[in-house]
Amino acid sequence: MKSGLEIRWHGRGGQGAKTAALLLADVAFKTGQYVQGFPEYGPERMGAPITAYNRISREQIRVHSNIYTPDLVVVVDETLLHSVNVTAGLKQDGAIIINTPKTSEEIRPLLNGYQGSVYTVDARKISEDTLGKNFPNSPMLAAAVAVSGVMEREEFISEMRASYQHKFAKKPEVIEGNMKALTVTFDVLEDAVAQSMQRSA
Repeated sequence: MKSGLEIRWHGRGGQGAKTAALLLADVAFKTGQYVQGFPEYGPERMGAPITAYNRISREQIRVHSNIYTPDLVVVVDETLLHSVNVTAGLKQDGAIIINTPKTSEEIRPLLNGYQGSVYTVDARKISEDTLGKNFPNSPMLAAAVAVSGVMEREEFISEMRASYQHKFAKKPEVIEGNMKALTVTFDVLEDAVAQSMQRSA
């Protein structure tokens, strides 16, 4: 693939990592990009580690393999850092986003010496504050878009509202909760990305 973005998602069954990858593919497709979104199939047990992938490009995608050298890794469950090599193949000029209340400095020692950009977001707290339950996939989806810059914030928010309105037509409170989760996460990560760019300038 000559250009574009490759993302690898790590989560546990039932946390929505696969759903987030498929949602991102759907939203990116609606903005006119070529996309792939697919899980790596294994034991789909609740709580078992799962992996999912995205390819997003302005050019036609001709690769159909798993992703071995991602530009971005999204870790939906912090406990996976102790059992899965989440930074395997991750490009040094790429980034990793981890769902944790810890800071990037606190989490970096668990990342096998990875020297690229590390971002953290407390997706559990955001989802509990906005949705009343621990649904980390919406915040982590927004985090992936905010860090990657794969589409404009306004475009992403607009497409996600349309998607949620279709999916939760009879549950307006769920729509607003999810939208709040997306915008809160975007605010947090946009600030973190801006600070990271200032430090590297």
